[in-house]
Amino acid sequence: MEPIRTVGIISKPEVKQAEQLVPALLAWLDSHGVGYRVDLATQQYSSKDLPTVSREEVPDGCQLVIVLGGDGTLLSAARAIAGREIPLFAVNLGGLGFLTAISTEELFPELERALRNEHRIAKRRMLSCEVQRHGDVVAHYEALNDVVITKVNIARMIDLVCNVDAHFVCRYKADGLILSTPTGSTAYSLSAGGPIVFPSVGALCITPICPHTLTNRPVLVSDASVIQILNLASDDVAYLTIDGQVGEPLKEQDRVICRSSQHALSLIRPPRMLFFDVLRQKLKWGER
Repeated sequence: MEPIRTVGIISKPEVKQAEQLVPALLAWLDSHGVGYRVDLATQQYSSKDLPTVSREEVPDGCQLVIVLGGDGTLLSAARAIAGREIPLFAVNLGGLGFLTAISTEELFPELERALRNEHRIAKRRMLSCEVQRHGDVVAHYEALNDVVITKVNIARMIDLVCNVDAHFVCRYKADGLILSTPTGSTAYSLSAGGPIVFPSVGALCITPICPHTLTNRPVLVSDASVIQILNLASDDVAYLTIDGQVGEPLKEQDRVICRSSQHALSLIRPPRMLFFDVLRQKLKWGER
């Protein structure tokens, strides 16, 4: 990684912990001669009259982006940074903090390591998704965790046809369908009965949500595969959601096409924290 001259800072709004942390962080960066670009939420925690940019513009000209918040803040930052080789330094100010593995106590020691280029980087592959309508691409998204198609109405199932690499898989009658990366395998997919996938495994997971048959089980496919979902539900009955944060209603006969993205997210991880440690500490894995 090139020397860190400027960092971006993206913060979760209205977090009590950040009221003291952000001024301390800015003072630390000033004392180390590191410039910064901040979003509006970060500026509101500071007494300085800082110029702000949109979350999507924060990474411009930066060698590192610091995320202060929870996993949701990190997911939105990941989409903002997609396509740029800039590591994310994620500090947990939220609850679970499965992806934001750096604690507030570790913030400054880990920043020191990053400035000395001694940090550990974990690469996380993202998922590329496009919506095709009447043969035209009408939307494109990048997801770190998952692409989810769910029903809008409370008591109705939706009807989806799944193909992998142009081969018919099955027709799902279910509350929805989750297409997840290995990173997303510990999120919504896990709650729906999907497997935990080690982050470096080259796979995508197809997990049905409450399918109306006992034989519809989660399926792992190669991350070189192209997954195509045909929506047979009526207009606006099914909804597409990206990382649980953005999305749009689907029309009948819309096709949702997902493949492993060309972009990988670089996450700075504490040297003490390995994947199975996170499972035990954050998910209480294996406890009785």
